[in-house]
Amino acid sequence: MSRQGGRGTESKKMNSELFTLTYGALVTQLCKDYENDDDVNKQLDKMGYNIGVRLIEDFLARSNVGRCHDFRETADVIAKIAFKMYLGITPSITNWSPGGDEFSLILENNPLVDFVELPDNHSTLIYSNLLCGVLRGALEMVQMAVDVKFVQDTLKGDSVTEIRMKFIRRIEDNLPAGEE
Repeated sequence: MSRQGGRGTESKKMNSELFTLTYGALVTQLCKDYENDDDVNKQLDKMGYNIGVRLIEDFLARSNVGRCHDFRETADVIAKIAFKMYLGITPSITNWSPGGDEFSLILENNPLVDFVELPDNHSTLIYSNLLCGVLRGALEMVQMAVDVKFVQDTLKGDSVTEIRMKFIRRIEDNLPAGEE
C-alpha cells in the first residue's frame, strides 16, 4: 500500500521546520555581525521590507484579492489570507483604536520562534522583526504607509506575540502629467 495521502502534510512540516531553522541561522549570523541588538533589529526590518516589496506581487497574483476599501478590510486580508498563505497561521485581529487606524495582530503561535530561546545578553533583540518589515514593505507597494512594531513577544515571556499596526497615510502616485 502507498502512503501518498500523508506526504503533503509531512512535506509542509519539513518545509516549515527548514524555514524556521534557516531563519534562526540568519538571526544568529546577524547577531555575530552587529555589535548590538538595535542594529540587528534594524537589519531584520530592512530585510523584511525588501522581501515585502517583492512578495506583494506574488500575493496578489496567487490570492486574487482586489483593492481593499479601508484599513479594516486590509487587516482581514493580512490576517486571514496572507499569514495563512505564507506562514500557515491565522492571527486574530484585536485592539482597534477608536479612529479605526490602528489594530493588533495576535499570534498564538509564531512559527519563526519554534526551537528558539533568546540568550540573556540579547534581551532587546526583536527576533521576528522581519515580519514587521515584510508588512510595511508589502503595504507600501499598495500605497499604504504604516507603522508596524512588536509590542508583545512569547520569547520575552509574554503569553502571546502581538504586532501593532498603525495606518499613517495613503501614498499618492506621482505620475508625470499626461501619464495616467
